[in-house]
Amino acid sequence: MIKHHPSDALLAQYCNASLPASINVAVAIHLDMCSCCKEKVQRIEANNAVDVFGTDDEHPQTTDLAIDELSLIDAITADVTADEVYKVAPQSILVNQQNYQLPRALARISHSKFMQMGKLSRSRIDLDDGALRSSLLHIDAGGEIPEHTHTGFELTLLLDGEFSDEEGQYVPGDFMWLDGRHQHTPITEKGCLCYTVVSSALHFKKGLSKLLNPIGNLIY
Repeated sequence: MIKHHPSDALLAQYCNASLPASINVAVAIHLDMCSCCKEKVQRIEANNAVDVFGTDDEHPQTTDLAIDELSLIDAITADVTADEVYKVAPQSILVNQQNYQLPRALARISHSKFMQMGKLSRSRIDLDDGALRSSLLHIDAGGEIPEHTHTGFELTLLLDGEFSDEEGQYVPGDFMWLDGRHQHTPITEKGCLCYTVVSSALHFKKGLSKLLNPIGNLIY
């Protein structure tokens, strides 16, 4: 069962189309995996529609602006020349002999070849999103990322497999948002594939793990 979700504020921003592209993709993927958040978004969108188009049922008021809006909607819906809705063909990737199907939101976005360092592999998602970096992150079975904190924020959405850290275990669909207040050591027994968004490199702070800061730069 999915236990970790985007905040209500983040869902509201998603509905208002005010999120950066990489975070918008993360929320869209989560919604395809989580019926609970999908229902929340439907309610938010319905309320937004009432705010924009709704009128008092008992005392309807028709203004020139409302008439123009309705005319525009009628013209759009009456257009029989509109193309059919594009159907997204399933896309799969092979990472270290493991086959994964990409989420629908990523099926038409290109990504780089996987770069590998030990049990960790990363493929950069081709999104021009300023300082934010989005990636597919794969950890082989038995792999881990040593204990680290974050110099910015790190959004992790588990797509397939499993991993755990000091806070518990995670299943596909879990949506985690961490920042400099958090330290953790992700580890996976069977392997996992994640979609990640980071605003800065991970930072390893303890003992010899400081030598692993290049891994933090690899993920960023």
